Amino acid sequence: MSVDFRKLKSFVKVVDAGSVSRAAGLLRTAQPAQPALSQQIAALESHFKHKLLLRSNHGIVPTEAGLILYRHAQLLLKQIEQAQIDIDQSNKALAGRVSIGLATYSASSTLSLPILKEMSTLHPQIIVHINDSFGHVLSELIMTGRMDMAMIYGSGPIKGVKLQPLFREELFLVSPAGPGAKKPADEPLPLSALANVKLLLPSQGHFLRRLIDESLARARVAPNVVSEIESVSALGAAVTEGLGSTILPASVAASASSFGGVEVRRLVRPAIEATVSLCISDHLPLSEPALATRSVLLTVVEKLMRSHPQGIRSV
Repeated sequence: MSVDFRKLKSFVKVVDAGSVSRAAGLLRTAQPAQPALSQQIAALESHFKHKLLLRSNHGIVPTEAGLILYRHAQLLLKQIEQAQIDIDQSNKALAGRVSIGLATYSASSTLSLPILKEMSTLHPQIIVHINDSFGHVLSELIMTGRMDMAMIYGSGPIKGVKLQPLFREELFLVSPAGPGAKKPADEPLPLSALANVKLLLPSQGHFLRRLIDESLARARVAPNVVSEIESVSALGAAVTEGLGSTILPASVAASASSFGGVEVRRLVRPAIEATVSLCISDHLPLSEPALATRSVLLTVVEKLMRSHPQGIRSV
């Protein structure tokens, strides 16, 4: 039995879908029946002499051997896809598809438009997919080859990826503007002053929420969280309606239209800071379009740093 790309593609689809029946639907054009897909998986297991998939209460999951094959299959399939694109575009401009993840509630999310504009000018044949949605661990998408690169919070080691620190951003208290403020908006506010402030924050699984909770704990403040919101527009609307305050990078409040008219105040003792890093796979090479996109992304970040935005500094 030879391992062909059709079997590898089917295997990857089954892992992604978590189900043979869903994978059969996703492979539309080939329309493989479920028994045919199962036979292809069985052939791969026979060839590699390892069990590759396990059935669980949550569907189908890869074994350790299956996860290794999944990563290699992702690489091979991406190389074949890019080879076809390179051949088709050999006499044309650089082309392909590149996916970029941007950490939610981060200054990186404000860079999506500058990146798209620069790519449109320099590489109009490259299709850029931007993902800044909640509910995804971007480093996992990078590690498994489902995304090319991402700007994420953190600088420490993460298995399967490489991190290149880009900048540090400070978090600010973002509150409804009003004449009843006890202190001028330009006067820093100690974290201890947040003891009785109604807070609208991301859910506890978000990096920023963990960072905020840890900082408040060091200041011996029990946060008064009245709502957990995972939508920038909804959060901005809630703050402007006076439902509470939030803690965000100043650039997010400045760039989102839903935060119009809010008061942004620096937090101190201690200040809350987070590192934003470029995340790429440590085992899957970037395609030529992805390399070009990474270059554009770094250029956009460099321009951002030269503008000296509020609350952002070099690493």
